[in-house]
Amino acid sequence: MSSDPWGRVDETGTVYVRTADGEKVVGSWQAGSPDEALAYFERKYEGLVVEIGLLEKRVKTTDLSSKDALTAIEHLREQVDAHHAVGDLDALRARLDKLVELVEARREERKAQRARQSEEARQAKEALVVEAEELAQSDQWRVAGERLRALVDTWKGLPRLDRKSDDELWHRFSHARSAFSKRRKQHFAQLDAQREEARRTKERLVAEAEALSGSTDWGPTAARYRELMAEWKAAGRAQREHEEDLWNRFRGAQDVFFAARSSVFAERDAEQAENLKLKEELAGEAEKLLPITDLKAARAAFRAVNERWEAIGHVPRDARPRVEGRMHAVERALQEAEEAEWRRTNPEARARAEGLTGQLQAAVDKLKGQIEQARAQGNSAKAEKLERELEGRQALLDQALKGLQEFGG
Repeated sequence: MSSDPWGRVDETGTVYVRTADGEKVVGSWQAGSPDEALAYFERKYEGLVVEIGLLEKRVKTTDLSSKDALTAIEHLREQVDAHHAVGDLDALRARLDKLVELVEARREERKAQRARQSEEARQAKEALVVEAEELAQSDQWRVAGERLRALVDTWKGLPRLDRKSDDELWHRFSHARSAFSKRRKQHFAQLDAQREEARRTKERLVAEAEALSGSTDWGPTAARYRELMAEWKAAGRAQREHEEDLWNRFRGAQDVFFAARSSVFAERDAEQAENLKLKEELAGEAEKLLPITDLKAARAAFRAVNERWEAIGHVPRDARPRVEGRMHAVERALQEAEEAEWRRTNPEARARAEGLTGQLQAAVDKLKGQIEQARAQGNSAKAEKLERELEGRQALLDQALKGLQEFGG
């Protein structure tokens, strides 16, 4: 008979293992000594220890599913419960019980984690739906379109929810994308129609611009080109493939006209600069007639100068007031001299001036007499009033006398 702390072999070769519930038969051993029997079944026990250790490690360090882990535990428990090994089988059962608790705890933890992940995924998808619904109202077609495509990629990367919730959120998400696509399609269809209308308008403007390019009616044509340019800007843009070609034709027609006008204006400017030089010389010649001493001779000389002046063409617009002002000054001097001569030689005007002077002189003399009489009577108030009236009449008399002198009298 042979034994150790966990088992023994009796005289018949039967092997027993000691447990908390008493001894259990392990098996019968007839092939060798009792020590060899114990050693054999102890090795089987060590095999169970190794298997349980490996399973514990797998449960703790891998993503072994709870179902597979419990199946493996039950398989090992059956081997332990079969009592085909010598060792502390109760300790192995305790380890398996703890392993079951760990697997259950891991299962609950994973369940809670899946619940958290599902809620996070729900919140993430709801946020995507809200943003997509906001983007569906946007007019920033390129930016919003790119963002919606990015949202689809983000959606695909999120875990699925329960079928009902996932389908409802996807329906809202898909509807928002469809609404945006419909609005964008309508916008660009309208834009295409506007651009086609702009193309037709600009082709008409180009045709008119090209027809005007050979015009020599400089002022009205230049004004019409400005109107055409305003119409061009108001027409909006045509399709990209047409816009540049139409603009080049439109601008080219204007360039032809304005180049021709510039050439003509350059010749005209040179001619007007020469005209200005000639008119400045004539203005200087006219100014030499001042001051006027011989009206008749001055008038004849000015007439001759003015005839030569009129024969000369236009001068630059900015120089016109200055050079014409010089001639006008001489002309005004002649007119004033003529008026003075007319007044001096007009008998009727002289007679009227003499009559007015005589009347004023009589009124002054009368007032002087009245003043002397009032003073003699001691009426100083009346005298002062008459003196003030005298001052006014005397001033009129002095003016009339000055005018009479212009007649040489």
